[in-house]
Amino acid sequence: QVQLVESGGGLVQAGGSLRLSCAASGRTFSQNAMGWFRQAPGKERAFVAGIRWSGGTTYYADSVKGRFTISRDNAKNTVYLQMNNLKPEDTAVYYCSASYRPGGVTTQGSYDYWGQGTQVTVSS
Repeated sequence: QVQLVESGGGLVQAGGSLRLSCAASGRTFSQNAMGWFRQAPGKERAFVAGIRWSGGTTYYADSVKGRFTISRDNAKNTVYLQMNNLKPEDTAVYYCSASYRPGGVTTQGSYDYWGQGTQVTVSS
């Protein structure tokens, strides 16, 4: 089993920044990838960013390219999401996820474990 614990959410004004963290514990080797998804009220959960654990290749949703950066710390089994120039439409619950099988990075079905989520609210 893998436990994922997110932190770093909060309330920020438009144009501001936040950094989300996701610490993994339990089975923390041989991950294929880790990712961030978000779910806004009344909408489906959507891909935000992902990173392959080996090699560090990153993937982003078009809506966050140039504003968000995903990174990892292998030694700490932690993945980060640096969010800059936040917009009100970024308001959502953000979920961390971990994949332990080969395959894609941008779809929910690629991931095996999920965190509880952290709220990000961007005021205009």
